[in-house]
Amino acid sequence: MSTPAAAGAQAPVITIDGPTASGKGTIAHRVAKALGFTVLDSGALYRLTALAARQAGIDPDDEAGVVAVAQNLDVRFEGPHMYLAGRDAGHDIRQEAVGNFASRIAGYPALRQALLERQRAFRLPPGLVADGRDMGTVVFPDASLKIFLIADVEARAERRCKQLIEKGISANLADLLKDMRERDARDTQRAVAPLAAAPDAVELDSSSLTIEQTVAAVLDLWRARQA
Repeated sequence: MSTPAAAGAQAPVITIDGPTASGKGTIAHRVAKALGFTVLDSGALYRLTALAARQAGIDPDDEAGVVAVAQNLDVRFEGPHMYLAGRDAGHDIRQEAVGNFASRIAGYPALRQALLERQRAFRLPPGLVADGRDMGTVVFPDASLKIFLIADVEARAERRCKQLIEKGISANLADLLKDMRERDARDTQRAVAPLAAAPDAVELDSSSLTIEQTVAAVLDLWRARQA
């Protein structure tokens, strides 16, 4: 008789990695819904850590302080909602200041280790779609399908600007473009778990694709693997 841990280890995983605002989260949720899988928004865990650290007055350069926050992170996920210390934090973690803080702390090895098992615990039957930056390289290296989703930085900045405005958050395209280029540099150049496609990942450029076309492409790749 298999244990829950063993069952989880056998559950199929689709990883969707890529730079900020490449559409990973939206695609992951839609693919998961189509397949009846659960979703892991790994970036949310780093943003929740960043939000909690900011609220505690911890400087992003204080690695030990940030890691302590992550180790005691009081978070709960319920469908599309996420709660920090019992309070819905879905809107707060999407603030650009929180995203920049998360990007600054994401390279800390001890922080990544603190959040690793928490991420792997999402792997449960019938399957998981995990989006992030190192899902296919570090967290789920044995994933059944690995997607590396890219889009040119201008397209990504425009998407993020539109998303923020639709959510009632003020946004400036020029500032977003500058921040995104800086974030890309940090993510790709960090020493620990840098943003990079796994050797066996399928690169998918969504610059000129609609959300529906991108989702269809991922589902086609998944079904081809199952044939």
